Amino acid sequence: MASLMSSLKRSLTRLLILLPVLVGLSISSPAQAGQWDAETRTVPSNPGGNSVTFSDQEITSGRKIFNNTCGTCHAGGITKTNYNVGLDPEALSLATPPRNNVDALVDYMKDPTSYDGEFSIADVHPSTSNSDLYVQMRDLDDEDLRLIAGYILVAPKIQGVQWGGGKIYFGT
Repeated sequence: MASLMSSLKRSLTRLLILLPVLVGLSISSPAQAGQWDAETRTVPSNPGGNSVTFSDQEITSGRKIFNNTCGTCHAGGITKTNYNVGLDPEALSLATPPRNNVDALVDYMKDPTSYDGEFSIADVHPSTSNSDLYVQMRDLDDEDLRLIAGYILVAPKIQGVQWGGGKIYFGT
């Protein structure tokens, strides 16, 4: 009984030490949208060069939806199934068609194509066009897709080259 109480006391002590550290990390995270100014939250809206400025709340919502829907394969902007193609600005701009604006990313999430744009990959990549197979896409509407796209385009402005860095930054 004494060893059980001693073990419990050690566990509680460790938890009390760890809890403030975790709280501190969550508060000081660079992904906190409240720290982002309007210039940072302004991204290309369409291929024509128009731009859109997302609110702090929209970026926060986009991050949550992205993490819940896309984060399994795209945490940190990488692509776990193909480390050569990330969600970094360069990779998005070199895709065919370019995916470096909100409208293009929304289009991709509805009907994804190969990086060279030659064929549909909706049977292997989650999309709203195939939401019966990928249930995480089932409840997303156009506004959710717009918020995800906004987050994808804003994230590299905060995280820098680590967003989409893959093997280089995450040792995978």
